[in-house]
Amino acid sequence: MGYTGDVTVGGPRDLRVLDEIEVRKLAVGPSDNNAYLLTCRRSGAQLLVDAAAEPDRLLALVREGSPSARLDLVVTTHRHLDHTRALASLGTTTGAPLAAGAPDADAIAETTGATISRPLHDGDTLVVGHLTLEVIGLRGHTPGSVTLVYREPEHASAPEAVPGRAHLFTGDSLFPGGVGSTSNDPDRFALLYADVTEKLFDRFDDATWVYPGHGADTTLGTERPHLDEWRERGW
Repeated sequence: MGYTGDVTVGGPRDLRVLDEIEVRKLAVGPSDNNAYLLTCRRSGAQLLVDAAAEPDRLLALVREGSPSARLDLVVTTHRHLDHTRALASLGTTTGAPLAAGAPDADAIAETTGATISRPLHDGDTLVVGHLTLEVIGLRGHTPGSVTLVYREPEHASAPEAVPGRAHLFTGDSLFPGGVGSTSNDPDRFALLYADVTEKLFDRFDDATWVYPGHGADTTLGTERPHLDEWRERGW
């Protein structure tokens, strides 16, 4: 059976193997957070998206991708505590540098005691082995929320590959069924809705895969018909 993205806390990880990359998805912690390990198949370099909770399970995930527990970078998608509970522990254990959106970096450091050595900005590029990922800033859920973008090569030929398909690791900015919480603040909602629409839906096609911070995966094609409904309801 291929990758589904359906994981539960305490259950096994799911694995997607593409031409250049392996994506491992694991559900952790009391808030049912998703953590994602991205492994470069050529170099063995690895990036973890959201050290949310359960550092021992996250370390086991890292070791599955690399028996030496190689971890080249941890990216925190935003500053909320449920996405950072294991950050300090995993950073100390692996020695991996820590990255987060610049507007959220100080708050993450204050609540976790972990030092964000790489503040991220909209348009930045991250290189992990032979993988290249783009950083997209999506304001509204928090000021410094970031999405990571990986795009499959045009010559992709793996069984589950789609040549040129984009993969978005969206944290809590985009989910199946809507954008992330903006605490009933219409100004924050308008900001997040505009960023998600202009930077994601207007730019990427329907095949684009979305890996959110909680729950099931989705695609932009699945969500696109509902954009007007989201705007009208205001969440």
